[in-house]
Order: sequence, then structure tokens, then C-alpha cells
Amino acid sequence: MGNEVTNFNDIIKNSFLNQSMFGSLSAIDILLGLLTAFMAGAFIYGVYRYTYKGVLYSPSFNMTLLVMTMITALVIMTISTNVVLSLGMVGALSIVRFRTAIKDPLDVVFMFWAIAAGISSGAGLYFLTLIGAIIIGAVIVILSRKKHTDTMYLLVIHFTEQANDEVKRELQKLDYTLKSKVVRKQLTELTAEIRLKIDNTAFMNRLGDLEGVQDVSLVQYNGDYAV
Repeated sequence: MGNEVTNFNDIIKNSFLNQSMFGSLSAIDILLGLLTAFMAGAFIYGVYRYTYKGVLYSPSFNMTLLVMTMITALVIMTISTNVVLSLGMVGALSIVRFRTAIKDPLDVVFMFWAIAAGISSGAGLYFLTLIGAIIIGAVIVILSRKKHTDTMYLLVIHFTEQANDEVKRELQKLDYTLKSKVVRKQLTELTAEIRLKIDNTAFMNRLGDLEGVQDVSLVQYNGDYAV
């Protein structure tokens, strides 16, 4: 048992000592890896811009996806040349902290996609990188074009106390969830989340015609933000 442990330790030591500080990556391998990463990153860039459904499109974040793919490929090519260097780089990268808030969960998917494409291209799996990018991009485009049967809205009503019962009666006809209710002296502000399967806003006219209702507002609601 002792000899086996000694032999194993010798093998590990020899692998570290005999390995050159820099591997045998050729200029062609480096160019192919970076070119494949650029192609995959550019494809991710286009898919993100085409399928973005948020309020404010961020060109800088989209550009980050492209550059992140190439940087990840460069890191993978670097650590693949030497075991000692790879351990040092992993330790250095472990102290990096990303504090940028991600509002849309789909943005996390694009970030992981860019990192995965960079890893595969940096590892020399060029065909896997391109085929995977095409398949994942097609899935995202298909799912993004799928129309939902209903849409969420925020309904905001300002009314006096005398219209309280009539407003409740009209809201009971809708699929709504009470979000907030603020009473300021004689004026009440009510915010409700409603779901509409079709673009039928006739109920707003009925609410607006009620005695004591000052104004009615309807805003499309999508997760954490309003459109």
C-alpha cells in the first residue's frame, strides 16, 4: 500500500515537473478557438437582440455576451496548457465577484450560454460550439415567439368613499388580485393585478362612469416592471 501511494505521488510530481510552463498550442489553434468563439458570440448577440422583450434594451450588456465568449475561450486555452498555471488561474478567478443586478432571468441563460460556448471553443470542440449555438438559439427564438393566452395588467383606480361598493362590484367581474390600497382622507387609491385574454378594456369605461371615481389607469405588467 505504501509503495502504491509513493508511486502515485511520484507520478503527480513528475507530471508537474516535466510539463513545460507553456503548452504546445499553435497559432492556428489559438486563431481557430478565438474565431469560433467570436462566431458563437456574434450569434448569441443576434439572438439576444432579436428575442429581447424587456423595457430597455442594453447594447452594452449584449456586447458583453460576445466579449465574454471570447474571453472564456482564451481562459480555457490558457489553463489547458499547464496544470500549475490552471490551478493558479482558478484561484485568482475565485476572488472575482459580480455585483450587477440581473432583472430578467433570461439574461442569466444568455450569460451561461456565452460561457459554455467559450469553454467548448477554447477546448477545441469547434463543431460542438457551432452546432450547440444553432440548436440553443433556435429553441430560444421559438419559445420567444410563442404567444401567451393572457396578459397581465396593473389597474389603478382613484375614487372616493361613496364609490367603494360599486368599484368592488365591477372588480368582481374580472380576474384580479389586490396589490395595494391606500386611503388618503376622502380619496382611495386601489391597485389590482388583472389578467386579460383579449384586448377588451370596456370595463374601464364602466369604472370611469361611476359616481365618485376620479380616474382609471391600466398599465401592462410583466414580472418586475411595467411597460
